[in-house]
Amino acid sequence: MPDPTANEWNEDNLQSLQSHILAEEQSHPQATGEFSWILSAIALATKTIANKVRRARIDDVLGDLGETNPQGETQQKLDVIANDIIKACLGSRANIGVLVSEEDEEPTVLRTHAEGGRYAVLFDPLDGSSNIDFSVGVGTIFSVLRLEDGHAAKGVEAILHHGARQVAAGYVLFGSSTVFVLTTGNGVNMFVLDQSIGAFVLVKSNLQIPQASPIYSVNEANCNRFPEPYREYLTWAHESDYTSRYIGSMVADVHRTLLKGGLFMYPPTAIHPDGKLRLMYEANPMAMIIENAGGRAISEHGRILEVEPTSLHQRSVVIMGSPDEVGHVQRFIDS
Repeated sequence: MPDPTANEWNEDNLQSLQSHILAEEQSHPQATGEFSWILSAIALATKTIANKVRRARIDDVLGDLGETNPQGETQQKLDVIANDIIKACLGSRANIGVLVSEEDEEPTVLRTHAEGGRYAVLFDPLDGSSNIDFSVGVGTIFSVLRLEDGHAAKGVEAILHHGARQVAAGYVLFGSSTVFVLTTGNGVNMFVLDQSIGAFVLVKSNLQIPQASPIYSVNEANCNRFPEPYREYLTWAHESDYTSRYIGSMVADVHRTLLKGGLFMYPPTAIHPDGKLRLMYEANPMAMIIENAGGRAISEHGRILEVEPTSLHQRSVVIMGSPDEVGHVQRFIDS
């Protein structure tokens, strides 16, 4: 017999991303409405990327391009496609002064502060793209910084600020559904793309990461290359009946950690003594999300959001997740 409630609206899902941001702006009298334009551009870009990801095999855009990005990593075809889509969508927003991509050597300066360029948007256009050939979840990560007057003359230095100065951060996970997770410094909200109406709709407000959960996410194949404190932590975790869950796509791994609790980490190795993940495009935005959900995010030198960057493509050790679980790793590092 048909379920009589099957076609009823879920009232919690009637608020779109755009209306949510507008509602937040109404609670801040000083808001100008500029910020919603940035997020609407990011939403448009990621909906377009989601479509490209779904059609990647049909359109024959899988595999690598045969070129490398500024970090020396092989670029996938979809890395470049996603990068171009984001730059096209955000480049037309009059209040964005600078675009900074993991795939580009230098920032793209669009306009000065006097011309209306109030914000910089930093992004990893397609995190985990090497897994896309196998239909593994991948994603876009973004960070928004407010620019000061004279940023065009200061060059890269105008963008090199610690993560605590971010005004917003988020990621979009392209998996079985397209999920948009956002923080503007006042909690973390989760939206899902409703294909039937073409909009991200709110599915969860004020996400809170569990205080503790016996799960860790790390590329354990590199264990012999980890410094001793990390090996000791893993031995302790094994003895304490922890569960290992590792996807190999930061967006997917952090998303699971955010919802289920536990720990995500990328320790230093002999090949990457400073860590492998980028501070500005990956560590900072994810740290802002995790902290606003009640979790912790540290490197070997303390809180990630307090690390002062010295270069645009700087790498960082990343340890983030449930407060108690991050504390266990820190205990081994400090001992």
